[in-house]
Amino acid sequence: MSVSIVRLELGSFESLPHHTRRCVFWEVEPTTNGQAYESEFDKEAWISGLLLEWGACGQVAIDSTTNSVIGTAFYAPPNRVPRSQHFPTSPVSHDAVLLTSIRTEPGHEEVATILLDAVLGDLIRRGVRAVEAFGLVRNGAGGAEFGGSIGATPSMSEQPGEAVTGVGLPDLDFWTDEAIIEVAREILEDSQADLCTSCMIDASFLKNSGFDVVSSHQRFPRFRLELDEGLGWKFEVESALEKLVVMAEIDLTGRQRTAVPVGSGAGRVSAKRSPRPEGPRKCKCP
Repeated sequence: MSVSIVRLELGSFESLPHHTRRCVFWEVEPTTNGQAYESEFDKEAWISGLLLEWGACGQVAIDSTTNSVIGTAFYAPPNRVPRSQHFPTSPVSHDAVLLTSIRTEPGHEEVATILLDAVLGDLIRRGVRAVEAFGLVRNGAGGAEFGGSIGATPSMSEQPGEAVTGVGLPDLDFWTDEAIIEVAREILEDSQADLCTSCMIDASFLKNSGFDVVSSHQRFPRFRLELDEGLGWKFEVESALEKLVVMAEIDLTGRQRTAVPVGSGAGRVSAKRSPRPEGPRKCKCP
């Protein structure tokens, strides 16, 4: 399978998967009726506004053989993401862009890493200092890794900035989405009861991708990745290597153009051979 990553444009909105096109979990103020909020109009308006005022806000993975979208990633300034204010580990740092979701179609989970690389590459080129994201701990006991104690009531006033180091996730059965939603109803405000687990990023994926926990929580830790210190060097080296390759190709082309073709004129003499001195020629006769 061949995959291409392109920036999301408004003209390609209709090609997005159904859920991605309609779900506005991140993009509008939370509802209070406990029901998931869906509006294709609001999602398109949110994307349109960001493209005009801020720039690219999404990356799209396309299967080149079928020309179908198999994954999407969305990111934006925190003040353009209403939902970001309603997590117990809020707020997002003022100098960071919020990575809201990386969602792949079934059977294409490996595309998530490629989408993340595309997001980071775009933000580094735009001079963004850091990326933050709210992780979702899907494992029943995995919250201990991100600073939460299992079975205890989490604090709604945890202070951000506390780095947490964890151990590997225990090998336990994953919670169902229904169980996660039920927990969310107990530990979050009522307005967070319409949690969309499909539009949240697994905490384990963020940790494995180099993000650090900056605000701990047993279900919704907040992660951060410093772009200038973390991956900036990689893109600088890659850019320098690309320039060296281009320069080498130009130099090689230049040398080929100035090289003297064999037999191109009597006045041209090879640099490695001296001209034969003039003198009487001996005739070799039988």
